[in-house]
Amino acid sequence: MHILLERYKTLVEFLGQTLGSDYEVVLHDLSEGNNAIVAIVNGNISGRSLGAPLTALALRFLADKEYEQHDFKVGYQGISRKNTRLRSATLFIKDEAGEVIGMLCVNYDPTRCIQAANAVLATCGLPQLASSLPETGESGQNTETFVSNIPDMVRSAIEEVTGRTGVPTERLTMEEKIRIVEALQQSGLFYLKGAVSEVAAQLGSSEATVYRYLSKLKN
Repeated sequence: MHILLERYKTLVEFLGQTLGSDYEVVLHDLSEGNNAIVAIVNGNISGRSLGAPLTALALRFLADKEYEQHDFKVGYQGISRKNTRLRSATLFIKDEAGEVIGMLCVNYDPTRCIQAANAVLATCGLPQLASSLPETGESGQNTETFVSNIPDMVRSAIEEVTGRTGVPTERLTMEEKIRIVEALQQSGLFYLKGAVSEVAAQLGSSEATVYRYLSKLKN
């Protein structure tokens, strides 16, 4: 882990205890190709733990180099493990050269607040609030979903491209495999260590074939 991220591990604990159990606070280490969670508080909100990879949206932030234009992203939405809407924000942590080395993320679960508000509204005979936050700011364009490992991310991409679940690899055409690799490349998955080998395994191809697909997509 990058030495500059050590101080942020304390900040994760501080924010977690200060904000309370409705806030998940997460620190991702992006140095040396790790791209994994190195500190987390209230991980029950997203169902993640230490070592979990970046989300697809966070990977897209990297692929689009959002950190070059912004120091942070706020106001987008996430989906909790209970399928409720979260209000999410990410701080890009940079080194002295301006290179991104980490992400500090906060995900707020409004469930308890909404339940309390609805209890008051019910006593007044007023309409109930929706069970999730309204889409505001960037959330209509960016919604973050959470996965615990790379295999889940690859499976999701395969299902999205083919429109089917549990497709046998031998029934995937070369065109479908290239489209899957392209979708994963655009999502930034290949920023994750071990991504190529996992993609190759799930597509029933060799790592050399996946690299060939990636090379073809660059041309």
